[in-house]
Amino acid sequence: MTIADTLKGMIGLDPTAHADADMKAVLDTLKSLNPKPIEECTVAEARQQPTPADAVKALMTQAGHAARLPLEVEVVQSEDIQMPGAAGSNPARVYRPAGEGPFPLILYFHGGGWVIADLDVYDATPRSMAAQSNAIVVSAHYRQAPEHKIPAAHEDAFAAWRWIVEFAASLGGDPRRIAVMGESAGANLAINVAIHARDAGLQAPLHQALIYPVASNNIVSISYEENRNARPLNKKMMLWFVQNVINDEGDLSNRLIDVVSANLSRLPPTVVVTAGIDPLRSEGEKLAEKLHHAGVAVEHRNYQGATHEFFGMAAVVQAARDAQTFVSLAQRQAFGGVPLEREP
Repeated sequence: MTIADTLKGMIGLDPTAHADADMKAVLDTLKSLNPKPIEECTVAEARQQPTPADAVKALMTQAGHAARLPLEVEVVQSEDIQMPGAAGSNPARVYRPAGEGPFPLILYFHGGGWVIADLDVYDATPRSMAAQSNAIVVSAHYRQAPEHKIPAAHEDAFAAWRWIVEFAASLGGDPRRIAVMGESAGANLAINVAIHARDAGLQAPLHQALIYPVASNNIVSISYEENRNARPLNKKMMLWFVQNVINDEGDLSNRLIDVVSANLSRLPPTVVVTAGIDPLRSEGEKLAEKLHHAGVAVEHRNYQGATHEFFGMAAVVQAARDAQTFVSLAQRQAFGGVPLEREP
């Protein structure tokens, strides 16, 4: 049997049946919130649907699902600010760990397909990383499609990088120690910031953490077919996001989206996190491979029983706790702290 025959036989199957038990509990809770499929929504409707973050919060109210997070996360302080973008200001949230600075800084971009979600939906990841990486994390919002199509979000991300480099000290940070990080579409913004900094002769990030990145225009990859019916992200949803983001079909070959075809040399040390039950897994794997061949120091870990969006679920999902530990160790190493632990 060929790979094509195998994939054809998977059409209609629910890959989340193979999710870890705690991951499946989140998915079941999300289903109980009755979200309308994003691909059947208008953009306005999509922005109002229950999110995986809502499911985590609901699950934490149930017996036996108390949050399991490091105590350091509870003392992280956050402050909402406005940050200059490429065409006006954008909301941002600054997370500060306990202790005395100056701290390293991490510029973080949330996910949502460049169309939905905001700083509140993606509050858990930057809050946890501030504690675990002992760094100030600045979560930067950006203009979203379809009101602002490509390259608006990327231009805002570039502006956010220039701002954080200039104002790091005023935030209590060390301007010599700044990294980038993002989830999904936000991971795409993060690596494009590193590419832009290199090409524009700007200060480069010391490190980049790319969590299930959007990095390719290949929608017939193995993981896209395996996970065409996955939750909380599936193939139809990704096509809906893309159609809202692009100006025309020519944008699909834009290196801002098709990052695996871009020049990836001279980028900072990188960690790539992927999930087994995720249409984006194959492009994350491909990106890690391309970075390695370009001479970039890269570590990639896949969490087979996890789904897209799992990384911020450390309160209730063990794979998220493991992934956050992996990423924070890499960030602390880049900042001059403890070394990155490698799997045997």
